[in-house]
Amino acid sequence: MSRAQCPRCARPLTHCLCQLIPHLSSHTRVLILQHPDETRHALNTARLAALGLANAELRVGEHFPELESELAATGGAAWLLFPGEGAQTVAQLAASATGAPVERLLIVPDGTWRKARRLLYCNPWLAELPRLALEDGLVSRYRLRKAPAAGALSTIEAIVHCLNGLEGTGRFDELLRPFEALIEAQIAAMGEEVYRRNHLRGDAPDE
Repeated sequence: MSRAQCPRCARPLTHCLCQLIPHLSSHTRVLILQHPDETRHALNTARLAALGLANAELRVGEHFPELESELAATGGAAWLLFPGEGAQTVAQLAASATGAPVERLLIVPDGTWRKARRLLYCNPWLAELPRLALEDGLVSRYRLRKAPAAGALSTIEAIVHCLNGLEGTGRFDELLRPFEALIEAQIAAMGEEVYRRNHLRGDAPDE
């Protein structure tokens, strides 16, 4: 028998995160394109990001035909958060901005690398957008899973990094509170001993 869920954060009512989810404003509009498989993920940080940002939207699917015409109305201010040839880093984009804050559209694919590439394949016009990439050396706070590649972050961490870089360091850190609570709850459920045995091994540098 499944446990009752909060209709807003989709967590079990006994572990509702709504009190930890902020309501933050941003000049940057964030559009998260979530692969359908990610809706069943235990963390689903894309949902947390969309709930915590006033200027954010979450769309689920593989094909987004309506979005191409919507992007035409942005006046070229749309960026795709995905590495690729010619991609600018967040720091480079922020340094290029002058004057008043810019109202950008940041499109964030949500899924594994394979699923994110699938989204670009199904929506080829996405691949034509200017790319934004994360800087090297970033470390995820998700301590329960080894990152698939160096510098790989969860969706909510990547969004926070981008918004902090574009609009002010630390302004969006509060968005990570429910994410941290999820991690701590998972560690508590498995027990400290199991966590240390299975997830802290290999922390020492290689000989």
